[in-house]
Amino acid sequence: MTVTMMPVFSDKYRSSRTLGVEFPFGHGFGMVHDPQMQTRTLRAALELLVLAQEPETRVDVTEQWPVDPKEAYKSWQPSDPSPIVAHNIDLIREARREAAARDSRSDR
Repeated sequence: MTVTMMPVFSDKYRSSRTLGVEFPFGHGFGMVHDPQMQTRTLRAALELLVLAQEPETRVDVTEQWPVDPKEAYKSWQPSDPSPIVAHNIDLIREARREAAARDSRSDR
């Protein structure tokens, strides 16, 4: 049983039962401090687990996120990136600088 914000990957990797939720990452079962929303999501997952007749069954919940998802994402993210994220950002910036320099030389 998978509860996911990216059900297409569960489809791709043939999860036995998938509950797709349109919630921000880090909030798989609902908003923090909203036990009613979390319970509804859990009940939907348990219902799918019990009632799914075939493998690779997918159900997407229709519940909408009640606040701007971008704000929810920001509240979940730490203020400073992790070391691996910071490293990857540096690599991307360096690659962009190198591409810009190549483009600049080829325009001459």
